[in-house]
Amino acid sequence: MKTDRPVNLNLFPQPLAAIVSISHRITGGALFVGVAFALYALDMALSSPEGFRQAAEMIHQPFPAFVLFGLLFVLMFHIVAGVKHLLLDFHIGDTYAAAKNGAVAVIIISLLATAVLGAMLW
Repeated sequence: MKTDRPVNLNLFPQPLAAIVSISHRITGGALFVGVAFALYALDMALSSPEGFRQAAEMIHQPFPAFVLFGLLFVLMFHIVAGVKHLLLDFHIGDTYAAAKNGAVAVIIISLLATAVLGAMLW
């Protein structure tokens, strides 16, 4: 018996590689939005010596520092995941096991790069 009813697709749980791929797209959108904060701080810092002092004080406040650190993580994740996607274009790591290991590597490298750059900046 054939029916034309829609099929219920089970979208969860997704493999880790799929989550990293979706997160790569989400971080691209977050970078687009986060650039507004970064450009505002840069404009303030480059306007005058007083503006630089104000930008430095603003970045040392908890919320702007959290936003800047989050933007740094999003940038690192997006770059590392982008490199992984470029490697997939050359058929490097396109097996299921390699994709899972690559997704874990993207997360670990992104966290380590964010920690190193965060320590260097603060």
